[in-house]
Amino acid sequence: MASRARAIAANAPVIRMDKRRGEGSRAGDGRARVVARAKSAAASFPFVKIVGQEELKLALILNVVDSAIGGVLIMGDRGTAKSVSVRSLTQLLPEIDVVAGDPFNSSPDDPQLMGPDVREKYGRGETLETTKIRVPMVEVPLGTTEDRICGTIDIEKALSEGTKAYDPGLLAKANRGLLYIDEVNLLDDSLVDVVLDSAAGGWNTVEREGISLTHPAKFIMIGSGNPEEGELRPQLLDRFGMAVNIRTIYDQEQRTQLVMNKIAYEADPAGYTEQCKEETDALRAKIEAARALLPTVKMDRDLALKISGVCALVNVDGLRGDIVVTRAAKALVAFEGRTEVTEEDIGRVIGPCLSHRLRKDVTDTMDGGFKVTLGYNKIFKGSAMLNFNEAMEEGIKAPEPEKPKEPEKPKEEPKKKAGAWSGMGGMGRGR
Repeated sequence: MASRARAIAANAPVIRMDKRRGEGSRAGDGRARVVARAKSAAASFPFVKIVGQEELKLALILNVVDSAIGGVLIMGDRGTAKSVSVRSLTQLLPEIDVVAGDPFNSSPDDPQLMGPDVREKYGRGETLETTKIRVPMVEVPLGTTEDRICGTIDIEKALSEGTKAYDPGLLAKANRGLLYIDEVNLLDDSLVDVVLDSAAGGWNTVEREGISLTHPAKFIMIGSGNPEEGELRPQLLDRFGMAVNIRTIYDQEQRTQLVMNKIAYEADPAGYTEQCKEETDALRAKIEAARALLPTVKMDRDLALKISGVCALVNVDGLRGDIVVTRAAKALVAFEGRTEVTEEDIGRVIGPCLSHRLRKDVTDTMDGGFKVTLGYNKIFKGSAMLNFNEAMEEGIKAPEPEKPKEPEKPKEEPKKKAGAWSGMGGMGRGR
């Protein structure tokens, strides 16, 4: 069973914590179980067969190219392939070197990405056995607890044996990988604070009864949810590098293609995935080439100044927005096989990078993405109203000029028909 679990884990695992846990059970009894929808990454719907939602797919790919972008927040209607797209991303994740048997996915050569035990061995100069795995994706269930996220320390074993018996949590398993939170807007505030602390510093500290353990927790955070079910706290919003709002597809051709793809996949998941293998391999190779090309991508200082100008114009708090736009633009250029950032590249990514960082004003009905578009046009093009009609297609239409009212014509009396009887007006008079 152990070898089978390792074989599954080597193919981009989606990890969840088992919710079944009896009262009074020891911390060491809570084990992670690898949920594989098949025996490989092919168990999820093929990423290349998701029709439409181009902005969403591009945001996910850019975060794989450059993990420092900071993740993606996906908000949209029900049934718009939010979670399907994220889970399908596992097929495109690259392989990484890890220390064999380590629960923290420790790097064999970077002390900042090593768990405590591996770091001690590395400091003593011991040889570390390594293996390759796909970048892991860890999924946070909605009803989870703080212990499940942070992990726990077995106090009884620590006192009796004098060792730190640590039961890894989701943050430990997400190190060097992706942390996916479905229905992120429904996550409890206390758990949000825990995730925020780890996302900000890249480390997770567990303290129980005077015993402390710290381990690396560097991950790409991806969240999804339905805005009708609640809003996110501003602190959590700002932690996501990019945010996309997706809507239901109403194009008849695209809807039909989506339905046919889904039916074909459900009829034969393995066979359908095998048919898409060539496309998937080509996209994965393109992403790996982009990761290698990324360090050589350059951007002129003038473009960087204009990015900061847009952020200042639309009142973005802090500098995280400036950094994310720069990284996303470079990742886009690398993904397309180029080495020089242009204004058009910035225009394609600046909306998802800044729209969720604007200050909320209940009296302002203008969409955040539309504000960013106006700011980009003002700084980069010299006029905020450039391509105004195209921007209006987002849902805001320019008012039509009122037509002058025509003067009312006097009503004409109906003409009498020839031979019509007009009554006996003279009868009864003079008698």
